[in-house]
Amino acid sequence: MIRARSRSPEDTRQLAASLAELAQPGDLLLLVGDLGAGKTTFTQGFAASLGIDEPVTSPTFTLAREYHGRLLLHHLDVFRLDQIAEVLDLGLPELLDSDGVILIEWGDAIRQALPNDYLEVALTFADGRDASPDERVVALSPVGPRWQARSDTLAAAIRQWAGEPPC
Repeated sequence: MIRARSRSPEDTRQLAASLAELAQPGDLLLLVGDLGAGKTTFTQGFAASLGIDEPVTSPTFTLAREYHGRLLLHHLDVFRLDQIAEVLDLGLPELLDSDGVILIEWGDAIRQALPNDYLEVALTFADGRDASPDERVVALSPVGPRWQARSDTLAAAIRQWAGEPPC
């Protein structure tokens, strides 16, 4: 696991932009975290780095959005799905075969329906006496050969945000 600390929403966007520089067609990222932890903010920074200049908003009610940039970005939010079978209705198997990048908010809820090759990005509220309300701990967990092969590159990309959060 690779840990980083974001001190503001803009910091989260910049960290995500650094990771987007490494994005390749077929990449899958699961965005995990409590409500308000920064999943959509992360996606905004990721999208901006791909050259997407239209507003990126949470697809909570539409479930999926598509953005065109250096790579096609599929942004999904599965928070409202009641059953794993509904993942098929989103066309997820087809999206996984596309040349784009997929970011799934609340992705841990459908982990069992996904291939075992993704980057989990867990955003949590920073705690501790000195933590501000905007601080987040970002934990990257590469799963599968595609992402594990890039572990060192991922760590280097977010080095400026690296560091263990205080206990």
